[in-house]
Amino acid sequence: MVPRLLDISPVKIIDCPLNGPRNAQEFVCGGEVRQEPSQDAAIDKWADFVFLENNLQGIVHEWWCHVATSYWFIVTRNTATEEIIATRRPDEFFAGSKQTDGAGSE
Repeated sequence: MVPRLLDISPVKIIDCPLNGPRNAQEFVCGGEVRQEPSQDAAIDKWADFVFLENNLQGIVHEWWCHVATSYWFIVTRNTATEEIIATRRPDEFFAGSKQTDGAGSE
């Protein structure tokens, strides 16, 4: 009897700026990169910032963490296709950038 090959999906790889290419199961998503409200903003602005997300379809910038090293970085990802477009260290991402709410501009 010839053994049947298992139908195994390919492993999704995320290219961590610190650790290099790693299995996606080693990471957690921390949500959208967004501009936080000013310290003296109204409580409803802070509540929206903490509890609501834009949940955009398309290109977004998100915080991701490599769990084993607790390293946080930015992933640019297409939420419609799940394609990871780029990964960057936070200092590279924010250098000279003025982020807006949601996907923002670089």
